[in-house]
Amino acid sequence: MAPSITSSTRDERLAYVRKRYVCIADCDACGICALFHGRDPEDALADYIDGKEELPQVVMKYRH
Repeated sequence: MAPSITSSTRDERLAYVRKRYVCIADCDACGICALFHGRDPEDALADYIDGKEELPQVVMKYRH
């Protein structure tokens, strides 16, 4: 489960994103590139990493 922005540091959130959204160089198996429309996860999830929005709200922006 992703760390909440109210109970974690920026470094903890960044570490979570780096661990959870690892490119495995096989887009058919992973889907991260498709989820974030080709953007790097750290860039796509910057508002979460910076503590502006919780992760589910940021991810939902890319599902539309």
